[in-house]
Amino acid sequence: MHYLVLSDIHANYTALEAALDAAKGRWERPVCLGDIVGYGPDPNEVIDRVRALGATVIRGNHDKAASGVADAEDFNPVARAAATWTREQLRPDNLAFLQQLPPGPIEADGLALVHGALHDEDEYVFAPAQALNGLLESPSPVTCFGHTHFQGGFSFHHDKLEVIQLRPEPGASFAALRVEPGTRYLLNPGSIGQPRDGDPRAAFAIADMDHKVIEFWRVPYDIEAVQQRMLQAGLPEPLILRLAYGR
Repeated sequence: MHYLVLSDIHANYTALEAALDAAKGRWERPVCLGDIVGYGPDPNEVIDRVRALGATVIRGNHDKAASGVADAEDFNPVARAAATWTREQLRPDNLAFLQQLPPGPIEADGLALVHGALHDEDEYVFAPAQALNGLLESPSPVTCFGHTHFQGGFSFHHDKLEVIQLRPEPGASFAALRVEPGTRYLLNPGSIGQPRDGDPRAAFAIADMDHKVIEFWRVPYDIEAVQQRMLQAGLPEPLILRLAYGR
């Protein structure tokens, strides 16, 4: 099975379409690790596209805040303003779609899907110590997580915990990771709509579970067009500026 692994699209339709174009013909089943909306200018368009894909989707914290499943009190003021704006834009059917999204973890034929940490969907997993429980306790040897917007992850083998720093160099489309027998993985495909690792290109992954290879992809997209839509929508300026820097 070839999985298209999407995460943290954040209502950026242009970035999503660029990723889907690059991945065309390379996957059989799409999955999404949450945060379909929030920050970006295209919440309904992105939800419609994800629904049309027939993707297996779990919820993220911005999906919960925008749909009223959770409040945005713990968000910073910029994120809270974007969540409020998003909620005002959502069509009733898309609001219902977000409200009904399940939390992780869920299993998808060889992959486990979570948004944040295994036991706390809202926890950010940045450090090896934070990753250890997920690596040891996940129902699958390969677990995909999002939330941090950082491409890469962690592995555990023979009591050795390692950080995986693997993403395409500038000018390259993807970098590949071979899944080794007896090793457990916690892998982040990166963010489609708002990367934060210094590379502004849209990030996603393709997991070939038949051949045990996972490709971490980056593709360029028209950032200025997205920024212009954000400006017209009146979204906060820091959100507009950060897209160009991948921060």
